[in-house]
Amino acid sequence: MLLKAAPTLLRICVQTAIKPPAFYLSAGVVSSRDPLCAQHKGRLFSVSARSLKNNKRKSLWQQFAERRNMDGNTEELLAPLRKAVKEQGDLVRQLKEEKAPAVDVSKAVAELKARKRVLEAKELALQPQDDIVDRPKLEDTLKRRFFYDQAFAIYGGVSGLYDFGPVGCALKNNIIQLWRQHFIQEEQILEIDCTMLTPEAVLKTSGHVEKFADFMVKDVKNGECFRADHLLKAHLQKLMSDKKCAAEKRAEMDSVVTQLDNYSQQELAELFVKYNVKSPVTGNDVSPPISFNLMFQTCIGPGGNMPGYLRPETAQGIFLNFKRLLEFNQGKLPFAAAQIGNSFRNEISPRSGLIRVREFTMAEIEHFVDPNDKSHPKFQSLADLELTLYSSKAQTSGQSAHKMKLGDAVEQGVINNSVLGYFIGRIYLYLVKVGVSPDKLRFRQHMDNEMAHYACDCWDAETKTSYGWIEIVGCADRSCYDLTCHARATKVPLVAEKPLKEAKTVNVVQFDANKGAIGKAYKKDAKLVMEYLAICDECYITEQERLLNEIGEFTIETEGKTFKLTQDMVSVKRFQKILHVEEIVPNVIEPSFGIGRIMYSIFEHTFHVREGDEQRTYFSFPATVAPYKCSVLPLSQNHEFVPFVQELSEALTRNGVSHKVDDSSGSIGRRYARTDEIGVAFGITIDFDTVNKTPHTATLRDRDCMRQIRAEVSDLPSIVRDLANGVTTWAEVETKYPIFEGQETGRKETTEE
Repeated sequence: MLLKAAPTLLRICVQTAIKPPAFYLSAGVVSSRDPLCAQHKGRLFSVSARSLKNNKRKSLWQQFAERRNMDGNTEELLAPLRKAVKEQGDLVRQLKEEKAPAVDVSKAVAELKARKRVLEAKELALQPQDDIVDRPKLEDTLKRRFFYDQAFAIYGGVSGLYDFGPVGCALKNNIIQLWRQHFIQEEQILEIDCTMLTPEAVLKTSGHVEKFADFMVKDVKNGECFRADHLLKAHLQKLMSDKKCAAEKRAEMDSVVTQLDNYSQQELAELFVKYNVKSPVTGNDVSPPISFNLMFQTCIGPGGNMPGYLRPETAQGIFLNFKRLLEFNQGKLPFAAAQIGNSFRNEISPRSGLIRVREFTMAEIEHFVDPNDKSHPKFQSLADLELTLYSSKAQTSGQSAHKMKLGDAVEQGVINNSVLGYFIGRIYLYLVKVGVSPDKLRFRQHMDNEMAHYACDCWDAETKTSYGWIEIVGCADRSCYDLTCHARATKVPLVAEKPLKEAKTVNVVQFDANKGAIGKAYKKDAKLVMEYLAICDECYITEQERLLNEIGEFTIETEGKTFKLTQDMVSVKRFQKILHVEEIVPNVIEPSFGIGRIMYSIFEHTFHVREGDEQRTYFSFPATVAPYKCSVLPLSQNHEFVPFVQELSEALTRNGVSHKVDDSSGSIGRRYARTDEIGVAFGITIDFDTVNKTPHTATLRDRDCMRQIRAEVSDLPSIVRDLANGVTTWAEVETKYPIFEGQETGRKETTEE
């Protein structure tokens, strides 16, 4: 993130008389750091040489984020950057109000985004250094314990594709199961499971075929592909870092970087030629940019006559089954449908582990609601929930995200409606429940230029990670766009009927087709045109009427054919009619969850190093999602422990508790460390007191605090079950059972008996 905004950071620092970070002005490496210290058993100790050595491997962003600010108040440092953002935000609003040319607005918006990135990077840099995870150590643990690894590794691997190991698979399944319980069961949502293969016509209607693309360039000799905007940005940043680069040239390239999102294919091609961009790997020339659709294309059936794609999202299957779902719900609104499954995006340059991949699991909800009644009956139950909101207004004014009650946010219009507000609250509760840290979670509202033209409001749940803030859940009010598009394309009305208490008179807008003129022009295809015109909605008709009046014609596309309609073929008629039942196209509130991104956030937020032993790491997964709820550990390989191990394992299975038996020869401390490292929540240890005393007892250990209690063997499975299901807490268990201080008998006593 810091690198992304580096040129603008330097410029704003100069403009606002802020001294840029030392590492930015140097070769990019921090040569010295403030002394680090930590409290340990009442005395201070310095970080080991190994720790300092490991720090050299940390990213530039991490080094910046870990630097302590010793030269003034944080807000004083941020004030000039906030002012820069606010000034640019005011300019964007002014340009829109004055209806300035689109190119000027786009340029101003690009600069606003760049200034926002600078402000956010500085805010992150000034936050406590212990807020950042040791990513190399985390990634080493994830790979070594086979949470997940690159797919097809023995063949060299394929970027953007990952296989989950036993621990990662169990964690992922638990996260999904808790999602089902939290949303589908508690909200009585209708779950469906649709095919991943999608005909081209469906995705053409949804806009994915035309718009779901990025610009790409290729190495002309070896064919290696690069995303065009990323390659151009990296090349320009390299040129700007050269001390010989003139200030005027640096400013010019800086301007290009800030506007990269706005360049057309031709403009990008010209920039590649102007700045002589080469392949960063081989130094070879690269091809001109081409548009690359991010969907995986295929053919359905052996004849190859039906083009299709692997779905880029799960939502379209729900929209296409709306009519059946409405019937299942007895024709009543509101209702919600959900789907969990894999989606596919052929990323040009996948990176950052599970954050940007080519195959990923999504969990999506489509909540269908009356557009005239966007109120949720259960919203008041969450109205007092306080969470961190980063509104569009705050972003364009240079303000920070701040805590706010959901009820206040809806009442003040920060969040568009209570249905959207309710789902934002439910998303927050779910994410915290599965292990996302509330202190590293915020909801960021899309700015006007980010939202799709049909969306009313859109918020992203974002988590703070070592990569910066990343989106893990989107929650959007998509209005009626999807249902309207599919209804128009298929001529199937995707509407709900709403009985009226009293009959009402409504204005109707319809196309008035001249059958003779259309029949003469299009003969056997005239029926297609007539059917299409009959199902068009008022908004579409009004837009086409404008074209008729301005240029005398408009075009329609149906069943793969395009037809031009002129004023002699079609007109628009308006009239009134009395309704007793009203047909409405429902609006859609869509929470969309990226399971892989949620998992990665949980990994970072729950990863810890044991105090006093930096080689011992562990994951503090909530017990409800921990891959294994419990371990069963005999103190040694003594054969007298075997019956108790078997008894406990069978009892845990009967209680539905996933567990792992570790009867290897390692010391009990080493085996504790192994189970902690994969996030096993609790551990049962069978020792000589278990064998020697009656009633038979064993110890139960909590992973996070490492304290143990002693309880009867027959009670332990139900205790672990209740802990794993959230019925009870460890603190409550400690009040009911004696704390384990040490073993009272040993092997010798058993032998003597």
